[in-house]
Amino acid sequence: MTTDHTIQLAPEYASELKFESYPAAPQIEGVWVHALKKNRSENGAFMEYLRLDERGVQGLPGALVPRQISVSWAAPGRINAFHIHVKQEQNEIWCVLQGQLMIWLADCRQGSPTLGVKRKLVFSGEQPMLVHIPSGVAHGYQAGEQGATLLYSMDAQFDISDPNEGRLGWDYFGASIWDKDMG
Repeated sequence: MTTDHTIQLAPEYASELKFESYPAAPQIEGVWVHALKKNRSENGAFMEYLRLDERGVQGLPGALVPRQISVSWAAPGRINAFHIHVKQEQNEIWCVLQGQLMIWLADCRQGSPTLGVKRKLVFSGEQPMLVHIPSGVAHGYQAGEQGATLLYSMDAQFDISDPNEGRLGWDYFGASIWDKDMG
């Protein structure tokens, strides 16, 4: 005997009802995400950002030899997008230390198996994560309501006389990607 456990809704609600789907996040070749462990105590917290040896960063899914480590502070709601490194290889590892960033990545590399794939990440200082952004992948972010602090490492140094920072417009992939999820 089969019992129907379906909840019957009034027609005006049933006709408007939609269901979410939860597909796997789109993957981009060379992009990886790694969780960090924030050790808390009654008087603060401690977290390792990167462990280094003579070959570069240890214990992560991919290789990176840091040549520069920088910090960026974003005002509440700030959109900083889209950057793309093409003059020379410049791979980056990002970590949000404070606040929240909505990060967008888009693979723009000719011949890449994931060319055209876009991926959204939401990073927070409450649960720190690393993301590796390879050269040729456009990247940008929008800061949350409290702003954000971003710590990032690069395997190339910034050259103010010849910046390796091509730009695509903040809305190049559509202004709607920055819209808040209103449920």
